[in-house]
Amino acid sequence: MNSVLNTLLDIFREPSVIIGLIALLGLVLQRKSLSDTLKGTIKAFVGFLVLAAGAGVVSDALTPFGEMFQHAFGVQGVVPNNEAIVGKVLTDYGSQAALIFFFGMIVNVLLARFTRFKFIYMSGHVALYLSAMIAVILIANGFSTWQTVLWGSLAEGLITTLSPALVQPWMRKVTKQDNVALGHTGNFGIATSGLVGKLVGDTKKSTEDLKIPKGLGFLRDTTVVIAVSMGIIYLLVTLVAGAGYVEDKLSGGQWFLLWAVMQAGKFSAGVFIILAGVRVVLAEIIPAFKGISEKLVPNAKPALDVPIVFTFAPNAVLIGFLSSFVGGLIGMGVLVAIGGTIIIPGIVAHFMTGAASGVIGNATGGRRGAVLGAMTNGLMITFLPLLVLPFLGDVGLANSTFSDADFGVSGFLLGSAVRWGHSAVIVLILASLAAVFVGSAVATRREAAKSAADPGPESESEQQPVV
Repeated sequence: MNSVLNTLLDIFREPSVIIGLIALLGLVLQRKSLSDTLKGTIKAFVGFLVLAAGAGVVSDALTPFGEMFQHAFGVQGVVPNNEAIVGKVLTDYGSQAALIFFFGMIVNVLLARFTRFKFIYMSGHVALYLSAMIAVILIANGFSTWQTVLWGSLAEGLITTLSPALVQPWMRKVTKQDNVALGHTGNFGIATSGLVGKLVGDTKKSTEDLKIPKGLGFLRDTTVVIAVSMGIIYLLVTLVAGAGYVEDKLSGGQWFLLWAVMQAGKFSAGVFIILAGVRVVLAEIIPAFKGISEKLVPNAKPALDVPIVFTFAPNAVLIGFLSSFVGGLIGMGVLVAIGGTIIIPGIVAHFMTGAASGVIGNATGGRRGAVLGAMTNGLMITFLPLLVLPFLGDVGLANSTFSDADFGVSGFLLGSAVRWGHSAVIVLILASLAAVFVGSAVATRREAAKSAADPGPESESEQQPVV
């Protein structure tokens, strides 16, 4: 009997196996053929192993970078990159993160079904990253596995349900409709960009009236941008550290500049591999939840990844990315002046969330809104990661961390509650759930009262989503 239990425990300690079983469940629920079920299950299993392999490549590139940065500047340098930090987390806490991801999606569907927040979070890759952060914070601060999965799943479901609601008022301005939402872990910063644009901008002066040189088109390719930007960062830090240190301690005698370029290339390759693994895994899991949610949640809005807004304002995409990156550089300069841990601008985060912030900022405040809104996002994703680092245990000592604004806000709230004790986490989550249901009921009652008092065309105020 004990040998059987130990065998089962060994199986469920393997996150790749759990991912495969989740895919298997989804395919069975969709009543797929035996051939499709076997193919999908195996692809999900192998996809996670690909992800883990990419994590190893990224880790191999970041470890010497951290040592070199510390030698060069006397402080810890941290690169916010979700793929890099999640790869390490899933190696250590993959089983718990996979279960939080799975049950968190179920909580999201249930909340959408029984409240006014009709958002189904379809950006599975960032939902997986979010589950990884939640797992780390809870486990590193003393929660058992079952407690981590239970409370982590509820927290994940809450965040993925409420996050799209923050951006929805601005999404309607961008898309001119209300049937799609934005699902990304940068939503808090993106929503802030919309607010900044509304306060300081002018919608009459749009970014789309500008002519952007075609020569800058390469900045829209994420892999190229990562390789080029990380190459510049590695070369600068290598030059400061000096050829002697690099060739004696890190490169094994290889010419220090060539070593820096190779390390940057390895980092970019590792991120590319991780993204490939994530795409394979989610391609097998997400369709099942989409089909279930469509049947269970009438009038549901799919919350999709940030590229859905890129086509609405292509110029704002580039302007937002560059403005967010400038905000990151300004924030890094402030941290250098203060001393302590330095957050180096994470290119992926600035590209994805900065671009979306530019589009949203342009919709609410034109060119000024795009620039200042995206720059605000850049500052936020520079300083917010510092608030989460203390709650990540040994993972917080790595040379990378979670990047987007939702990680910073939710991670800080969850981590702060943990420091007060396990009961504080439970109170926070249950109180948030109660607030969602009560707020939804109150809003529904008010809407019914307004409709009864003033029947006719729906007023503009009634078209605003409850957030």
